[in-house]
Amino acid sequence: MAFVRADSAGYLATRLARLVTGAFHRRIAPMGIAPAQFSVLLEVAQTANLTQRDLVRRLDVEQGTMTNTLSRMERDGLILRRAHPLDARSQTIVPTAKAEAALPAAVAAAEEVNREALAALSESERRRFIQLLQRVVEHCHDLYQAEQPQPDNRIKAPAPRPETLPPPTETA
Repeated sequence: MAFVRADSAGYLATRLARLVTGAFHRRIAPMGIAPAQFSVLLEVAQTANLTQRDLVRRLDVEQGTMTNTLSRMERDGLILRRAHPLDARSQTIVPTAKAEAALPAAVAAAEEVNREALAALSESERRRFIQLLQRVVEHCHDLYQAEQPQPDNRIKAPAPRPETLPPPTETA
C-alpha cells in the first residue's frame, strides 16, 4: 500500500508550518527576532514572572531547546533574567525595551502572514479550520504527551570508577 502524502495530516501540517514560518521569518528577521523567539516574547510580555520551566510547559518545547533560545535572546538583548520574587532558586524572564518596541510590528507581521495563508478560505471556513486545528492539536498533545518518557529524578549511586573495581581473578 502506498503512502499518499497529500492525504497525510502530519505531512500537510508540517508543510503548512514550514511555509507559514518561512514567510513569517522573512518579515521579522529585520527586527532581530526569530519565530521561536516571537513565541517566547509573546508569553513573557503578556504574563509576569514566567520562569524557563513555565515557558517550556506553555510552549511545549524541550528544555534544551528553550535553554538555547533564551541564551540567544539574552545575547541579542531581547530578554533579561531577573530574580523570581517568590522563589529565590528561580529566575523570571523579562522582555527588554528593545523587545517591547519590536513586538507590535512582529505581531502585525504574524497577523498579516496568517491572513495571507488563509486567504483561500471564506471567513466561516477560516473560523472552522482554526477550530479543527485547535481540536487536533489538543488531542495530539494529550495523546503524545502520555508517550513522553518521564524524567527519573531519583538519586542514583555513582557507577564505580575503574580503579575501585576489584582486580580480575584468574581462572584455570
